[in-house]
Amino acid sequence: MPVAHILLAILVSAVYGIAFVAIKLSVTELPPLLVTGYRYLFAAIPLVFFVPVPRVPARLLIAYGLTQGVVMFGLIFSAIRFGMPPGLASLVVQMQVFFTIFFSAALFGERPRNREILGAAIAIAGICLIGFANADVTPVVPFLMVIASAAAWGCANIIAKMAKPQAMLGFVAWSSLAAPVPLFALSMLFEGTAFGLPDHVPSLTAVLSVAFLAYPTTVFAFAAWVFLLHSHPAATVTPFALLIPVFGMASTAIAFGEALTPVTAVGSALVFLGLAVNVFGGRLIRR
Repeated sequence: MPVAHILLAILVSAVYGIAFVAIKLSVTELPPLLVTGYRYLFAAIPLVFFVPVPRVPARLLIAYGLTQGVVMFGLIFSAIRFGMPPGLASLVVQMQVFFTIFFSAALFGERPRNREILGAAIAIAGICLIGFANADVTPVVPFLMVIASAAAWGCANIIAKMAKPQAMLGFVAWSSLAAPVPLFALSMLFEGTAFGLPDHVPSLTAVLSVAFLAYPTTVFAFAAWVFLLHSHPAATVTPFALLIPVFGMASTAIAFGEALTPVTAVGSALVFLGLAVNVFGGRLIRR
């Protein structure tokens, strides 16, 4: 990967990680499915009035919006509302790396190289170490919801690769339009809300949290992530997502006082080492 793409992938991971603070702040005050619907509504509108519909099959555009918006984030927002610590959620959802590489190998024949397998193994060891350090605060049902969310993320990555959008911003904006109506309907069914309406005026904190989730996280980060997946093999891009729990756990520790123990610090270092092997291993071998 070019250096510019590496830096972009790191920036996307940082935005995704910090987004877990915004998720916690918003779902503490508002129902999670309703918040998820707002996220995608404001990501799509007014942007769809300024960017053309991307030249991709409509079924893939809608499938991406439903898989990523309704299933993946509907599950993870709900899991955090039900007690999953947001920093730990940012870690567990990185199971998407395995799902994405598995789906990509099965569908596209993309076989990860040895250095990519080694780098992923080192980084996953770090994630397991971080998870072990936080095992006493992991509720079972929300944990399983985050695992299901990771599988949905892997499916969404594959849909993005199949779509091969040329206009990334248009792809994100128009796919986001598929999510709000199902999310508002599900919120009515499971959360007892009126269609798309909260039962009180949200606080400024909740409004700013939704705005962060809608624009830096959804519009910018998703567009950049789809661009990277379109430009490089999944086995090269998806390991960067292993940085998300590092940023996520650091930011939630600052915002909510979630503990960062020495074991967690060692696990984070292993994540960085695994990523370095994955990204720079080939260059070092050639030299």
